[in-house]
Order: sequence, then C-alpha cells, then structure tokens
Amino acid sequence: MMSQLLKYILTHEEAFRRNRLPSLYSDFTPQKKTNPDGYSVNVAAWEQALNRAAKRGYTSSRGVRVRSGSTTSAKSGTTPVKRKKTDHLILRTDESLLRDLESPEWGRPVALGTVFDEAVRNNSMIPLPVYKTTAGLLQKKSQWRLIDPGVLSPWNVMSWGARQLKGFVVGSESDSAPKLQVQELVLVENLQEAADLAVKKATGSNPSKLDLIYSRESFVEEFAAILNDATELSDADFDVLLLYLSRDRGAIAYDGKTIKFKSVDESAEITQQDTTIASIKTLVSTMSKQVTNLEEKIAELTMSAKTALANKNRISALSAVRSKKMAEHNLQQRFNTLMQLEEVYSKIEQAAGQVDMVQVMQASTGVLRGLHTQIGGAERVEDIVEELREEMTKVDEVGSIMNEAGPIIDEGEIDDELAAMEKSDREAREKEEAAVTKNRLAELDSVKQASDEASRRARAAEDADSALADNIIDRLSNMSVEDRPMQAN
Repeated sequence: MMSQLLKYILTHEEAFRRNRLPSLYSDFTPQKKTNPDGYSVNVAAWEQALNRAAKRGYTSSRGVRVRSGSTTSAKSGTTPVKRKKTDHLILRTDESLLRDLESPEWGRPVALGTVFDEAVRNNSMIPLPVYKTTAGLLQKKSQWRLIDPGVLSPWNVMSWGARQLKGFVVGSESDSAPKLQVQELVLVENLQEAADLAVKKATGSNPSKLDLIYSRESFVEEFAAILNDATELSDADFDVLLLYLSRDRGAIAYDGKTIKFKSVDESAEITQQDTTIASIKTLVSTMSKQVTNLEEKIAELTMSAKTALANKNRISALSAVRSKKMAEHNLQQRFNTLMQLEEVYSKIEQAAGQVDMVQVMQASTGVLRGLHTQIGGAERVEDIVEELREEMTKVDEVGSIMNEAGPIIDEGEIDDELAAMEKSDREAREKEEAAVTKNRLAELDSVKQASDEASRRARAAEDADSALADNIIDRLSNMSVEDRPMQAN
C-alpha cells in the first residue's frame, strides 16, 4: 500500500514523472563523476520534494496527533477546527521514512543517504543538534570575515576529522551511496519561510506595542498553522523557529516564556512589564476558551433536557437541568473574570499609548528648546527685525538719491508724445476698419448683380416659352377640318 507521503510526491512533484522514477530510485551516486548534471538534478528533485512534503505535514514520524484549533461559540453553529500536529521544519531520517518512500514497482530510494549528505554539505539541511549549539550557520557569508567560533565547535571538529580520516583510509569519496543515518535535520528553506510569514503577520499591520508581546502559549496558538492551514507546527518546530527568530534573525527577544517582536523605535529586551502583559493576554485567551466551552456545554445540556422531557424521562431531565444550572453559574463567574481581565488589558493598552504620547511630546519639547536656543529668544528676534527695517530704509534712501541724480524730464512732453501715439494708433485702426467695410460692400454688390442677372434671364426664358405656346395654339385653332389629315378607311 502506497503511503500518503509517496502519494503526495508523485501527485504534486513534476520531477517525479513515471519515466524519471527509475533514475530517482536507483543509486545515482557514481553519476557525481560520470554525469554531474544528472546527479545534481536527482539530488535537487529529492530535496525539493521532501521540503514541500514536510511543509504540508506528510513527513513526520514522531507520533503525530490531532489537535483542536480555534473554536467559536455554540451560538454560531460552527464546530472546532481539527488540525494534525506534525513536524514541518524538521525531517527525521530513519527506517520509517524509507518505508514511506518505498514504491511498489521500484522499491526504496537507494541514494537517499547521498541526498542528505549533499544537503548537509550545502547547509540546506542542518543536523538538529548542530543547529541548536552552533550560531551563525544561516548568516550570509561575505568574502572577508572573521572565523565564527561556533564553526570550531567540538561536533564540527570531530565531523571534519572523521571525513578526513575516511578520505585518507578509503578514498576521498565512495562510489556507492552511503548508508542512511538516523538523524533529525532542520529544513532551512521551510524554517526561513515560516519565520518570514510569522514576522509579517506580527508586524505587518502597524500593531501596538502590546500586540508585539506573546507568551509561548499564545505564540503557539497564533502561529501554529503559519505554513499550512490543515496542519500545525509541532513543539519541536516551535523550538527551532523561536531559536532562529531570536538568535539568527534577531527579530524577537525570547527568554523561554515571553516573546517580544522588535519594533522600529524600541529594542526587544524583555522587561517585567512585558512578562505581565504576556501573562494577561494568555489568561484572557484561556478564559475565552472556557467561556466558549461552557456555552457549548449549556447548549448540549439544554438539548438533553428537552429530549428527556420528550421521552417522558423526568429523572434525566432534572439531572440535565441541574447540571445546566451549575454550568450557567460557572459561566457567569468566568464571564465576570474575563470582563475584568479585558478591562485591565484595555487600561494597560491605554496607558501604553499615553506613555508613547508623553515621550513624543517630551522629544518635541527638546526639539523646540533647541530651535529656540538657536534663535536666541524673542528679544534677539526683535533686534534682528529692527536692524532689518533700518537696512531697508537705507535702501529706500539710496534709491531716492539716485533718482534725484538722473535727467529732468518734462511731464508735458511725455503726455503729448503719448497722445500722438494714441492718435496714430486710432487712425490706423479706423483706416483698417474702413478697408474691411469697403471690401464687404463690394462683395455684397457683386452678389446682388449676379442675382439680378439670373432673375432677368429666368424671366426672358419664361416670356419666350409663353410666346411659343401662344403661337402654337393660334395655328391649331385656325386649321379647318379639311386641312386635317384623313383617317384611313
């Protein structure tokens, strides 16, 4: 029987076409020397398929379980969301993985150990113990950098020594696929994608400072389905994700209980206030779930009591009503506590906003004080304005003196010259208008003459036609009967 993992890979991975399966399931390790391109294609196909399958929750082998997701009240008529809790960021390489990948036709993938060796060598997969104890493995490497002390960890030194010893005794590389080692590998691609999505979700919509604070429980609840809506990250996944976000990405501060995302204008150091806020948020979430569960229980007990009454089972009905009353009492207590917690959280959020406002006002006061210091106060401004007025007055005085030193012009001559220019301009306009009027009159006379000539010719033609008609009539009337031609007998 084919496993769900193999079904997913064969269905969704283009590289696992039927004609490619013989090559993918064979021992293609020798192709690293004889056919490097084919070797690289096979390794990349397996690595990509396992990464994507893990992202969908198909590769976990640590005993997964089904967990209830977010719920809604019974009034809405919806049911809790059930999600499978599996590994998405960690891949366990053992016998069960080989069984899941076993094909009825081609058997088990022989070169899977080679795939993982290449992935570890390229840092696309990292052994879980190495990742937890070694910092800087996922940081971008520049051309010139100091040696990271983590690289010289005992595990790395021993691994390097073992590889060198193996190369000295047996040879640099074996021609056959290595045996699959039982280990847990961190899937770097999935880890980085999950971190990107978590940071975007937490900080992407201008959250308040309180929204950036989580307890571990609330963080797990909020980001459980960050990679896939149908499955949730495992506890081991969250350990790796939080380590990456805090140590390698520097996006959060994490002390084992409280998580705080970094904001633009504030460091991510966790304070006692942050821990208290995270605890209140967690308690509010817990109380909300309890209220929802009690509402569902009350609805169920009400239905049980009605069913018992319909069946005339008075004892069961009384028991259901009694349990319903107790549940209603507990619900009221939980609801009152929840209201108090929400009020406290609202006041804390309001106070945090006031702190930000006061800090901005204080910073603004410092800016204004610095600007006033540069100005020198109101008296200095008055002195500057008075000096400016004096200088402007001096400019006016200099202008007056320069005007007096210029030539004396008779204003009457200016008026006469202006009047002559106006008269000349007026006469030119009148002459132009007269020429235009004359041309228009000439055009009208021409049109009138043409019209009269046409009318005269039309009347002459009518008179000629009339005279011709009268002549014909007179000739016909003077003709005798004998003059008419005889009709043939």
